[in-house]
Amino acid sequence: MAPKGKVYRGSVKDFPDFDASQDAEALYNAMKGFGSDKEAILDLITSRSNKQRVEICQAYKSQYGKDLIADLKYELTGKFERLIVSLMRPPAYSDAKEIKDAIAGIGTDEKCLIEILASRTNQEIHDLVAAYKDAYERDLEADIVGDTSGHFKKMLVVLLQGSREEDDVVSEDLVEQDAKDLLEAGELKWGTDEAQFIFILGRRSKQHLRLVFDEYLKISGKPIERSIRGELSGDFEKLMLAVVKCVRSTAEYFAERLYKAMKGLGTRDNTLIRIMVSRSEIDMLDIREVFRTKYEKSLYNMIKEDTSGEYKKALLKLCGGDDDAAGEFFPEAAQVAYRMWELSAVAKVELRGTVQPAGSFNDDGDAQVLRKAMKGLGTDEGAIIEVVTQRSNAQRQQILKAYKAHYGRDLMADLKSELSGSLAKLILGLMLTPAQYDAKQLRKAVEGAGTDEKVLIEIMATRNNQEIQAINEAYQEAYHKRLEDDLSSDTSGHFKRILVSLALGNRDEGPENLTQAHEDAKKLADVSSNDSSDSLETRFLSILCTRSYPHLRRVFQEFIKMTNHDVEHAIRKRMSGDVKDAFLAIVRSVKNKPAFFADKLYKSMKGAGTDERTLTRIMISRSEIDLFNIRGEFVDLFDKSLHHMIEKDTSGDYRKALLALCGGED
Repeated sequence: MAPKGKVYRGSVKDFPDFDASQDAEALYNAMKGFGSDKEAILDLITSRSNKQRVEICQAYKSQYGKDLIADLKYELTGKFERLIVSLMRPPAYSDAKEIKDAIAGIGTDEKCLIEILASRTNQEIHDLVAAYKDAYERDLEADIVGDTSGHFKKMLVVLLQGSREEDDVVSEDLVEQDAKDLLEAGELKWGTDEAQFIFILGRRSKQHLRLVFDEYLKISGKPIERSIRGELSGDFEKLMLAVVKCVRSTAEYFAERLYKAMKGLGTRDNTLIRIMVSRSEIDMLDIREVFRTKYEKSLYNMIKEDTSGEYKKALLKLCGGDDDAAGEFFPEAAQVAYRMWELSAVAKVELRGTVQPAGSFNDDGDAQVLRKAMKGLGTDEGAIIEVVTQRSNAQRQQILKAYKAHYGRDLMADLKSELSGSLAKLILGLMLTPAQYDAKQLRKAVEGAGTDEKVLIEIMATRNNQEIQAINEAYQEAYHKRLEDDLSSDTSGHFKRILVSLALGNRDEGPENLTQAHEDAKKLADVSSNDSSDSLETRFLSILCTRSYPHLRRVFQEFIKMTNHDVEHAIRKRMSGDVKDAFLAIVRSVKNKPAFFADKLYKSMKGAGTDERTLTRIMISRSEIDLFNIRGEFVDLFDKSLHHMIEKDTSGDYRKALLALCGGED
């Protein structure tokens, strides 16, 4: 069933010893008389390939003079009926029906149009156009032109031609030219040249476009997705983003669509049915693997939790297996998992904070503004926020000295007495040096009853050697104790050893070593060793806590080649508790540190209540390092801006100060 030379990646295969007449009879009997045997219907239909189902339809008509699809529609109801009937249609006719429904009546289902036209191959598009003509005696292009408008319409028409180049031979010169043309059509132009985006993204081959996206990242310092979000808008923006996602990885695109169809309250059943039906004989195994890697749960389990009855049983059969079960993995898809983050190593992306040193800075003038804001009855929180959030940390240190020199008072003490709650914690945190602030957070995490392991992991796993050494000095000065001693006395076992190793600030800072990377990956992959001095945790510690970031990226790639798994999956499967969380934090920090912090910020605000400690800590600590990059990753990961989420999830002066640190809406 797979094209010549390709491994079949669908979850539904041809049924062995297939007999169309026998199956037609079984379905007839399942629907005969009062009620219908839904279990028998779903078992039979989900275990036959589409080609075999078409033969069953023909046999049913020959044997009983009836239309099988019409009988199924009559006997079944609701979502289950929609799913089963969709499975009975040939893929092109199923797509044609989806598009007809999307543009029929009042309003248009743009998401359905985008999903189908952005993801189908040239041949699938040609088959779709012909099926639409055959089924509805109408021209698909004319119907779409009549139902859409603007650049969105133009791009849909380009995709409808099914004329994307398919040559895998790529010209380096053309790659560079296309990347340059896209940059000049968007970021470097007053206004946007949408036609250039349409021409390049609508016509070039996938192989060519992947290299164009790599080149674009090199010359612009940002992924093409971020530029599309900044330059385009509305349905046109969504369509172009879908095209880019499908070029990068169609499996990842559909994994994301499936996740969004089921997450939160309610299920988008039309989307769920359409994807499970359309991908079941193409790339469902790849989608499953990407889903598990990206969302830390199997597609099978999410369907199980989110649906019910025969509808659930049928979807699970199409899914084809539970990837949380031991020993389930798919080699080709593991490479997709690696490519998800490998791009971070393609170019030196410039890390940017959102807080810059203020021009025309006057420390004494700022000290006077702050004193005035706190003098007399009441406090002018707005003036304090304006000064503190718009100065770099080095400038704030100068303001502290100028305040003392001018008024003979301690600015920190005055701020503490005038401010309260979340705003006080944020402003006072900003007035400390980064090392003092981290030292204070670590001290809070270990003092008193209980330990806040999450804070220990977040700080120790993400700071570089220089930052760790500065934290050690600040900790000793503030608390007259060694950080290493406090970490040792407050934690235990392998977790303690990980933290102590990281607290040395002794990570190698050199480039990758390919030979060593191969050996390191081999050590991480070895599950056979029974020597307790060479335990799995010890081996992971000796590599993850000491090797340089560029080297570890290469180790992770080698690990995938050896095991067909992303290293994160191996950690989750083979470790537990704080040790697992610490190693995962290191791996994610190595892969993409801004994405690691974007994820933590999102989790601090999603759902009921806000984890203000985490939100405050990250906004302070990353504001002059990479908060601008974190904002970009936040939009890419969660389809909403950090600014928007802070605005929605916080209030008052605390919100005002956080938004000032955030530095803008994306």
